[in-house]
Parts: sequence; structure tokens; C-alpha cells
Amino acid sequence: MSNIQSYASPKAARQALGQQQYIANDEIATTVYLAQELGKPLLTEGPAGVGKTELAKAIAGATGRELIRLQCYEGLDETKALYEWEYAKQLLYTQLLRDKLQETLAGATSLTSAADRLAQEEDVFFSMRFLLQRPLLKAILSSEPTVLLIDEIDRADAEFEAFLLEVLSDFQVSVPELGTLAAVHRPLVILTSNNTRELSEALKRRCLYLFIGYPSSEQELDVVRLKVPELNAKLAQQAVALVQRLRDLDLRKSPSISETLDWAKSLVALNAKTLDVKTLEDTMSVLLKHESDLQKVRRRLQISSKGVSVEDDDLSQYR
Repeated sequence: MSNIQSYASPKAARQALGQQQYIANDEIATTVYLAQELGKPLLTEGPAGVGKTELAKAIAGATGRELIRLQCYEGLDETKALYEWEYAKQLLYTQLLRDKLQETLAGATSLTSAADRLAQEEDVFFSMRFLLQRPLLKAILSSEPTVLLIDEIDRADAEFEAFLLEVLSDFQVSVPELGTLAAVHRPLVILTSNNTRELSEALKRRCLYLFIGYPSSEQELDVVRLKVPELNAKLAQQAVALVQRLRDLDLRKSPSISETLDWAKSLVALNAKTLDVKTLEDTMSVLLKHESDLQKVRRRLQISSKGVSVEDDDLSQYR
């Protein structure tokens, strides 16, 4: 069995996540610790790109568990999340056993007897060897403790969310051909949501809740220094300050921490020394993903010897 770890305290959880290069504040560390102690799923909500999925990966790394990921999308149903029968494999098996059919039926004295013998063979076709495990069932049947990441649950339909409630309640699944399959080890469950739709109260009741928003300047600078240490300190500070300012604007999509890191890596790749006009013009699309946002920011950027600043939205009328 692998070396599965647990947290002795919220402080230990924070340190363990830090070792996985995930900078957790006190709220995140405490909630992660409580999810472990209470054995409850953890629902993390917040804007895209703030580190919700990365938190699940860090938890898996910190605890020594395998990460099993179910990516949600519109139209996801039980079959794609739980299991499917491998019909092609069953068909191939049937062809291989065709030569054995006469042997199987040899000695049958009646049609009923022959049918009974064939029925016994059907059990072989609907056995674990032909069951294709999808993420939910794989997490339930795993012989080792796992972290089950149910990513972007808000993208799935309300019907799938209702089905998920049953699975999260008792971690067992009924397969008609095999009976009830119960969890060998109860997985640590992390659900993420980007708030594209309101989740049900029933789902929220079953989970501990954690909202992860945009980081503070200090936190974001710590993340940049950790993830992109080759970026010089002054430029890192300027870059983070600009990103923080951009989030104050009424943009269609504010830059996330993942985009800040992409921008920091881009500045390193371009061997940038300062945030001059050309560097900003050439790289701003790494931060902003809509043309309307790019145009708005370009109109408000002020570059001087003191650095880069951005005008407030309500000042644009005076330009």
C-alpha cells in the first residue's frame, strides 16, 4: 500500500500544500483540514483560473493519493461518469468462444437444459473483466485511497447533479448485472464551480464550502516568485501591481492568477527588463482574452518614468 498522509492540523495542511507549490491562506488550509476530518466533499467556487483545480492536485500530492478527475460538461450522464460495458470486447469474446459452443451444449437433453447452460455463460460476459470503469466508479473501486476531482460541476446538467448526490451520500453504485459495488476506500472529493449557474442547496448541504477569489497583491506576488523565480523582483512587482489594477476595471473577463503566471513567463521568454510601451502592446493579449477589454485597457494605460498606471473607468470621459 502506498504511503498515504493526513494533516495533523490546519497549519500542517498549509505546510503540506506549500510543499506542492500551492500557497494556501489560513481559510483554505483550515477548510481542507476540516474536509479531511469530517469526511465531507469540498465544494470550491470562484472565477476561472484562481487555482481551484490546482488545489485538488496539491491535495493529491500532499496526501500521496491518486488523483481521479471527472471533467463535467453539458450532456454528461451516468454512463459517461460511472461505467460502460465494453461491447466490442464482449463481441470478440463471443467469437473466440464460438468453437466452444458445441462443447457447452453437449449432453443437454432438452431445449430448457441447453438454455440454462447458455445462461450460465452469460454471467461471464457481464463480469468485471468487461466493465469499463469511468472516473466515479474508478474512484469507488480503487484499491488505494484517492482524491476524486469533479471539475466544473456547474457545467453539468441539474439532472446529473441530482444523480451525483446519491453517489456522494453513500459512495456505492448499483450495477444491475453485478449488484451493489461499495467503496473500498472513501475518496477525498473536491468539486469545483466557476459560478456559471447556481448549484442546488442539496448539493451545498453535503459539502464544505470554500470560495477562492482573486489573490491579494502580496499573495499573487508570492505565487509569481514561487512559480516564475527567474523573473526579476522589480518587474514581478510591477507586473502584479498592473494585474491587480486591471481587475478593478469593468472588464468582460478579468485576468486570473493563471494568466498572471503566463504573462510572467512571457516576460521572461522575451527577456523583458521593464514594462515599456512595446512590451505591453506585444504581451497584453496574454492577460486579456477579449478585444473590447484590450481596447479599453489600451485607452487607460499611462506609462511614465514612475511606472505603469491605469485610469479608472469613470475618468475615461475626460480623455
